[in-house]
Amino acid sequence: WGWIPFLFNEYSAMLLRGAAITFYIAFVGTLAGLLIGFLVGIIQTIPVESKDNPLKKTSLFIAKKLLTVYIEFFRGTPMMVQAVICYYGLMQVFQLDIDYMTAGLLVVSINTGAYMAETVRSGIISIDPGQTEAAKALGMTHFRTMYSIVLPQAFRNIIPQIGNNLITNIKDTSVLSAISVPELFLVGKSATATYFKYFETYFIICIIYLIMTLTVSKLLSLLEKKLDGPSNYRLIEEYLDEKEKDTGNEFKSMAHKEA
Repeated sequence: WGWIPFLFNEYSAMLLRGAAITFYIAFVGTLAGLLIGFLVGIIQTIPVESKDNPLKKTSLFIAKKLLTVYIEFFRGTPMMVQAVICYYGLMQVFQLDIDYMTAGLLVVSINTGAYMAETVRSGIISIDPGQTEAAKALGMTHFRTMYSIVLPQAFRNIIPQIGNNLITNIKDTSVLSAISVPELFLVGKSATATYFKYFETYFIICIIYLIMTLTVSKLLSLLEKKLDGPSNYRLIEEYLDEKEKDTGNEFKSMAHKEA
């Protein structure tokens, strides 16, 4: 156990730099994946009606099928394989020379987007259909209804899943060591090359990962409580009923005095 503080002092700057890169890729990848998920979720929930023109029906059918293929492919294959294909494969097949950080961010974003698409779709479906029907009756378009009514509520419902995806990405960035991204796991792998203290080094790395995930989990829990509002709020119906009761009691009191 004496090696643990020694190794941390020896490699603290390198490990913390690797942790910063890990969190950066996870955070940016989750944010980009959330945007992709919202876009895909909105397209997947566009209603098709019998009165729509054939071009719209055909376009939506093709778009939804392609998005389904995208979701199934990235959810059904390991991120490490996706990273290798993106970094090495694109250069070999399409002569696209991208650096490892760009490849890592791209893979995490697209992979997260595939998972978030289903989460967003479920969040949209969970909203009361009566709200969508009321917006349609007012003449609102599908995208305006999504933007103004459905998505704000869906976002609140899927915050726990967004947090889960961020925590998962913090851990899964370790697979990017396959394409030489200098994240925490690869940095730790380099640190063991000097003293060959694998248990001690990876124990430190484990603690750093745990601190990051617990911190994110706590911050997201505070955000949920903030969005929930104060615990002592009252529904407007309860407030109006109470005011009506007070008004009735006041009239009764005045009538009693006059009598």
